[in-house]
Amino acid sequence: MSATIIDGKAIAADLRARVARGVTVFRDQLGRAPGLAVVLVGEDPASAVYVRNKGRSTREAGMESFEHRLPDTTTTDELLELVARLNGDPAVDGILVQLPLPAHVDAQAVLQAIDPDKDVDGFHPVNAGRLATGLDGLVPCTPLGCIMMLRTVHPNLAGLDAVVVGRSNIVGKPMAQLLLRESCTVTVVHSRSRDAFAHVRQADIVVAAVGIPGFIPGSAIKPGATVIDVGINRTDTGLVGDVDFAAAREVAGAITPVPGGVGPMTIACLIRNTLVAASLRAGVPYDRSAL
Repeated sequence: MSATIIDGKAIAADLRARVARGVTVFRDQLGRAPGLAVVLVGEDPASAVYVRNKGRSTREAGMESFEHRLPDTTTTDELLELVARLNGDPAVDGILVQLPLPAHVDAQAVLQAIDPDKDVDGFHPVNAGRLATGLDGLVPCTPLGCIMMLRTVHPNLAGLDAVVVGRSNIVGKPMAQLLLRESCTVTVVHSRSRDAFAHVRQADIVVAAVGIPGFIPGSAIKPGATVIDVGINRTDTGLVGDVDFAAAREVAGAITPVPGGVGPMTIACLIRNTLVAASLRAGVPYDRSAL
């Protein structure tokens, strides 16, 4: 029997609707809408599409969208100056600097310059520390979206064996931390792991985030496992994930497609984080159960 397809588009649409209701409440209380500033440096086509989609989703949720498009000649100092202005702008609750940045820009310096309380990407070391130590903070959007999708299959994740394939700061590491927060037993495998697939075969949950098309074969999936494929790889035949979808679908219990799985959740979680950041900055409550 083929696996259940986890519909990221539908789950994301539901989250966006809940965020929009929260924005209405926020506006009624504060007399203004939450604001998200997105900074794009250069003309990378994929990044331009992401920024356009983020702006549209922000406005559809009833938020203010502030887009800053800069030439690829922008220096680190110029970008830091813009970030400082956005940090001090009371109309801006969230700041996102679109990655990747041009090679000559010190990306780490720029990301660390963002006010942690406006860091809706959740990449700042302060927010990484908050996540690792169990404190409230802004969580990276893609891992957060993965957790939300997993909960549609497993309302209670406690005790499940989870394997995260990949250890990036953007997905792999925060994903592992979120799974630990859900009381999963977590293993992280990576390029230096010995027989990585031996770990994958034992997992109730597999989160693939390595950026290699079809890296995980169907034979590595435990029967009935839930597979979250974060990979978005452009090939001659279109977008594919890090998992051999056709083969894994025949073994897994539930699986995300590519496209239409994790991608929509990333943007939905971005606007969710913006509302959370705005609420925390303003000192007003928000419905944690809804977000």
